[in-house]
Amino acid sequence: MSTSLELGERHILQIAEGPIEYRVTGRGPTVVFLHGIIANGDVWRGVVADLSRDHCCIVPDWPLGAHRLTMRAGTDFSLPGIAAMFDEFLAAAGLDQVVLVANDTGGAVAQYVVVDRPARIAALVLTPCDAFDNFVPLPIRHLRLFGRTSWGLWALAQTLRWRWVQRLPIAFGRLTERAIPADIMRSYTAPLREHAGTRRDFAALVRNIHPRYTLAIAERLAGFGRPVLLVWARERRRFFPLEHAHRLAAVFPDAAVEIIEDSGPFVTEDQPRAVATAIRRFIADRVMPTVSPAHQFSWQS
Repeated sequence: MSTSLELGERHILQIAEGPIEYRVTGRGPTVVFLHGIIANGDVWRGVVADLSRDHCCIVPDWPLGAHRLTMRAGTDFSLPGIAAMFDEFLAAAGLDQVVLVANDTGGAVAQYVVVDRPARIAALVLTPCDAFDNFVPLPIRHLRLFGRTSWGLWALAQTLRWRWVQRLPIAFGRLTERAIPADIMRSYTAPLREHAGTRRDFAALVRNIHPRYTLAIAERLAGFGRPVLLVWARERRRFFPLEHAHRLAAVFPDAAVEIIEDSGPFVTEDQPRAVATAIRRFIADRVMPTVSPAHQFSWQS
């Protein structure tokens, strides 16, 4: 689970699939964040520390492998299923016309959200994420083997307790230019080691990882006509290729690309202030003029 104080006060919201832990801070236009696998809301701590000065930031710990509260047996962990879970969270929280910001596997989920369940989404921001046939990227495709069972995940999770393993290319090593702090890495990796329910949920998710999902949704993205910003890294390792950002921008009817320098694909870790600045400018210039006053609200906890 996330531990960063920058993310604000902790809450729990019950949806049909189970409890969702989330944090809230700030006031202003509402931004909801969607992280990827073996990560949690701590991914967004640097962005939220800046953006929450004039935005309401809602940061859930989605059940994608670094969560503490587990889902009911039989939960649909396919990309469409997780997208439905996201929409259910927004409905249960009474949220409408939010800006959805996503990274990594969460970006693939967000693509389903804006096509299948777009009514509550005012705009979309994608940072480097899975798209087209890149689900999941080659360096971590071993997860599709080891992650299919709880025992395989347990063995994998034990190796991730060591810092030198975390920095390997087959782990977190290609995601950032700078090492992720040790306490944040613990928040990402400890739940898989410590909670059988987390391993059960994640194994169900891994069994649903296949590029057929991202290829299928790519054909439908042209149906989302609201503003889209792709904040992408010019990373040298091609984990999430920059050309995918331009391909996505060409598919969405109203999209722009902003490139982040000196960063790995986790731009929120390497360059959080630059990401926050890009999101703030995008919301001010492209989103707020299109949202009616009735939808310009602050979160009331």
